[in-house]
Amino acid sequence: MYGFSALDLFAIFCFAAVWAGYGAVMEWSALGKRALNSRMHRYREAWMREMLHRDMRLVDGQIMGSLQNGTAFFASTSLIAVGGVLALLRASQDVMEILAALPFGIRTTPGVLETKIIGLLIIFIYAFFKFAWSYRLYNYAAILLGATPHAAEAKKPHAKAAAERVARMVTLAGRHFNRGQRAFFFALGYLGWFASAWLLIAATLAVLVVTVERQFGPAARWVTRD
Repeated sequence: MYGFSALDLFAIFCFAAVWAGYGAVMEWSALGKRALNSRMHRYREAWMREMLHRDMRLVDGQIMGSLQNGTAFFASTSLIAVGGVLALLRASQDVMEILAALPFGIRTTPGVLETKIIGLLIIFIYAFFKFAWSYRLYNYAAILLGATPHAAEAKKPHAKAAAERVARMVTLAGRHFNRGQRAFFFALGYLGWFASAWLLIAATLAVLVVTVERQFGPAARWVTRD
């Protein structure tokens, strides 16, 4: 099929299945609720409960600003990556010559190479949209933070509801940020396909192991233990 072997098709199917499956488990399953990402929502709620009792909320604004800045950095990085991949697409012939000159002599066709590059481009475009939307959601969260009632009304139901809205908005922004960062991680695994289908499978599994360890490993449990 268009120059791809059955092994190539199997490898890219495994890549897509692992990425999508991992995301589904992390966000929608009972197992995902025990992951570091999900545990952090409790601390966002605790943050907002503490924020309600503060007269001056400069610290909360600074924390929100740091979250926005981190998201903006990754959004900018993904745009740079998109530009780099576009340049790679334009110089595909040079890339073929470089690959062929390597010690293990990777042989490919222009159509196959360009298709692989377009796949990498799609991953980084997806990441950019996720980071950009996350940044926007953090802006909304900052507005909701500013609209939170004064500390004197902290015990009133409408004040508690306002704090919960901010926590949910920050969690939603964090979820989209995690999706963008997940795309970056799996893009590293995708690079293995430029060498061989077997390396794509191995790199995908390696990325999966690293990401799972970060979410469920002893370090994650220790940081968020009560």
